[in-house]
Parts: sequence; structure tokens; C-alpha cells
Amino acid sequence: MSLRVAVVGGGPAGSSAAETLAKAGIETYLFERKLDNAKPCGGAIPLCMVDEFDLPPEIIDRRVRKMKMISPSNIEVNIGSTLKDDEYIGMCRREVLDGFLRDRAVKRGAHLINGTLHTLELPNTSTEPYTLHYTAHTEDGLVGESKSLQVDVVIGADGANSRVAKAIKAGDYNYAIAFQERIRLPQDKMAYYEELAEMYVGDDVSPDFYAWVFPKYDHVAVGTGTMRVNQAKIKQLQAGIRARAAKRLEGGEIIKVEAHPIPEHPRPRRVVGRVALVGDAAGTVTKSSGEGIYFAAKSGRMCAEAIVEFSKAGQRIPTEDDLKVYIKRWDRKYGTTYLVLDLLQRVFYRTDATREAFVEMCADMDVQKLTFDSYLYKTVVPSNPFVQMKITAKTLGSLIRGNALAPTRGW
Repeated sequence: MSLRVAVVGGGPAGSSAAETLAKAGIETYLFERKLDNAKPCGGAIPLCMVDEFDLPPEIIDRRVRKMKMISPSNIEVNIGSTLKDDEYIGMCRREVLDGFLRDRAVKRGAHLINGTLHTLELPNTSTEPYTLHYTAHTEDGLVGESKSLQVDVVIGADGANSRVAKAIKAGDYNYAIAFQERIRLPQDKMAYYEELAEMYVGDDVSPDFYAWVFPKYDHVAVGTGTMRVNQAKIKQLQAGIRARAAKRLEGGEIIKVEAHPIPEHPRPRRVVGRVALVGDAAGTVTKSSGEGIYFAAKSGRMCAEAIVEFSKAGQRIPTEDDLKVYIKRWDRKYGTTYLVLDLLQRVFYRTDATREAFVEMCADMDVQKLTFDSYLYKTVVPSNPFVQMKITAKTLGSLIRGNALAPTRGW
């Protein structure tokens, strides 16, 4: 037999899965409803993603080597002095990154379908095919005819509002909303953000997350995130970050406004039958940092690698237990990272006092090195136990000085 796999969603998760499958010679169909889609996103990617996913230099708009952490009282802490000359955080536009990854999957042999999935019809037995009912779109983006496709395995990479997840009753999760404006700045203002990004914390910009100013090719992305999914509240928070960064954004022109849901934790079920979820559909966004691009791409690749392995490169149909190996491997590799970042968000994003303590702590060189290492290379524990002890002591000291260890209602 020859295995047939449908990957629904052409973002980093779906494209990375499709590329891995196609490279192994597996018949792969990659669905994407909007080929020019630009997902609202800060667009930051770690150095390890550039290497692991072989991203060319032109994908990266800016190489950020400096970060300003700005407290509720506008105390600024500069981060970046611990970086080596060849280390940076990559800033990219999602339409550029996603397009590159999707095109590469097609070059490897994936069949791209510009269409919108409407229904995933589940089989009655463990060997019968899944049927995808979708609407194909024409080259000019208009709605075309209704079509169907039968496959043996489905990967749901269709985001927080995943139709694949709904079809397999994967369960719901809490989600936050990311809202941002793309603002084109005058040349002198843009020069300030040459290799600098800013993160703002405070109740005025987000009650449970942070706000950001991230530089892109010819503009900055200015946004905020919150779990309080209320349109009026989000507008108020966006006004807050615009006010905090007003001097640096003076003379800017809004060229785009974007909003998107972000999962707050993994779905209750990420594999059901021969259907696996990856990326936002699975809930791979991290707490505290809100990072999703690298983990989305990595989850897609790891899922596809498990399918290649257990299908013997497409020669047999993998089982639910086979696909669940991908989940076990994922949780073993990144479970600690998610736990640590969840704890950091719970502790430091509670009140303005805890946020002041957080920014104060970021001034420490050991903390800065750990922070950048954890982001750039996905390591959450320093190799030196003595350094870990020092960081723990400094963390407790900052919390105590900020009265951040006092209990708060509902926590």
C-alpha cells in the first residue's frame, strides 16, 4: 500500500509536517485556505529554529540583540550584554516565513490544495479512510467547487479554532487574544529599533501577559495579549501600550490591524484514532513568553517523523498508539519547559508589584543569560547547579522586596 496523509493548515506546523512526510516519499496533501495569510504574531523566532529548519537569511527581517524590559513604573532594564556576537533573536513577518515553509514542502513533493475544510468524516473501522469535504478556491481567491479527498491519516494544523479538533472531539481549551498594529515609523524612529525589541508589563497594557514593540522590515509590530477576551478591554490595553511607547512611535502610520486567539494550554486530547493535532490546534504555545512559532514547527516535524517511522515510510497504516508516541516524545522533551514558564507567568504576571520584581530580576546577568539561553536554545535549567541556586535566591529576594509572595485572591 501507499499511505495517504492530509495536513490541514499551511502555517509553520502544517508545512513542517508536510515537508517531512513528502521527503520520506509519503503521499501528502497540504490544505491552506489563504495562501497570502499573515497571522497576527510578534514574529520572534529563536536562533535554534534558524539552524534546525534551515531558514535562509532573507527570511529574517531583523536580528535583535538587545531587549528592553519596561516595568509598570517605566523602569527600563537593558538585556543583551550576555549574547555572543553570532547570537540573536530573529524577527520575521509571518506571511514571509509561512510562504517559504509552505513552498519548500511543495518542492519536496507535497500536493498543495488551496481550500477550506468544512467536514472531516470519520471512518467506522480502524482501516477505512477519513474523508475530507472541502471547498476549493480559484487562483484569484474566489470560492470554487466542493470536493472530497480520502486519506489514511490526518494532521490537524488549523489553529486555535481547529475544525479537525472539533471533528475528533479533542476538547476545548482556554485561550488568550493577541492584538497588534503594524506601524510604519519615520526613518529616525525606526533607526532606534535597528536591533532592539521592547517588552512592557503592567496592568495598563495587560493584566496577565505583556505588551511588545517588535521591529520588522519597514515597520514595528505593537501589540498586547490577554486572557480577558473582551473587545472593549483589548482596545483599552492597546491604547495602554500606545501611550507607554508614545514618544518612540511619534509620527507613525498604522498600516495593518490584526487579532488572533492563542491557546493557553494543550487540548485534552491531541491524538484520536489516526488524527493528530499539532501547533496551535494542539495547544503548543508557551506560557510567560507566548512563543508559538518554533514549537508549532517542531510539533509538526515530530508528529510527521513518528508517522514516517511507524508507517515504515508509508508502507503500513499507523495506529492510534503509534501516533501517541509523538505526544509522549513531545511531553518528555518539552514538558519541563512548559511547567517552568507556566509557573513564571502565575508568579510574575499577577500584580504590578510582582511585575516590578520581575523586571528588577531581569537586571541580573545570571538571569539574563538563563533567559536568553532558554529562549535561543530551549534549555530551562543552567548547566551549573551553583548558578541555579544563585538565581533561585535572587528570584525569592526580588519577590519579597516587591511583596510578591503575598497571596492574591483566586491564586
